Amino acid sequence: MSKTPVERFEERRPPDARADLLPTEGYSVEVDGKLKAQYPAPEIAFDAGIEIKRKFPFVQVRIYDAKERTRTPVDLPKANDG
Repeated sequence: MSKTPVERFEERRPPDARADLLPTEGYSVEVDGKLKAQYPAPEIAFDAGIEIKRKFPFVQVRIYDAKERTRTPVDLPKANDG
């Protein structure tokens, strides 16, 4: 009994983003100097950054604004004393 070959269809996926190029649009979460994720709105990016900072408080988290070419640090909200 001979086996018939099974055709494989290769999925076409977009090429990986280059690590040495900054994004040209949107807002990216940067962790310890490395871009990790990109979001269309700053609020979403900051929420993601705060979540990372809660899980890993000692890492440096910043939001990169591609349009303005600026980085804004993400700090945990301070608890009110009292």
